[in-house]
Amino acid sequence: MIDEYSDVVQPYTAQAQLLKLLTHPVRLAILNLLRDGEHCVCHLEAHLGLRQAYISQQLMVLREAGMIQDRRDGWNVFYHVTQPGVFAVLAAVRELVPQAEPAMDRPGGVDCPCPKCNSAASS
Repeated sequence: MIDEYSDVVQPYTAQAQLLKLLTHPVRLAILNLLRDGEHCVCHLEAHLGLRQAYISQQLMVLREAGMIQDRRDGWNVFYHVTQPGVFAVLAAVRELVPQAEPAMDRPGGVDCPCPKCNSAASS
């Protein structure tokens, strides 16, 4: 059935792929944290309370889609958003589906051991 409409549907393929990318709650949480700049995996782990391996899987999906990019600094890998327009999409979704914003403080008092967080904490 969709084949007969392929010329009409084809222009929406890239948009549908973007929306599929944004259908995962952890990816949404990661993008929300990256809204204020780059963060390392250990920082995301401390804030989200999830295992590093699971967060890395979601980061890989976002990176392969071109939504984020990484930067290595010694042992640390920092991630940042390459498509800032996604924040407008996320804001529109929050308007359509209002909810209380989650607290982004570190759950259970877990601290991020990365140099960026340690230097911010000591200043």
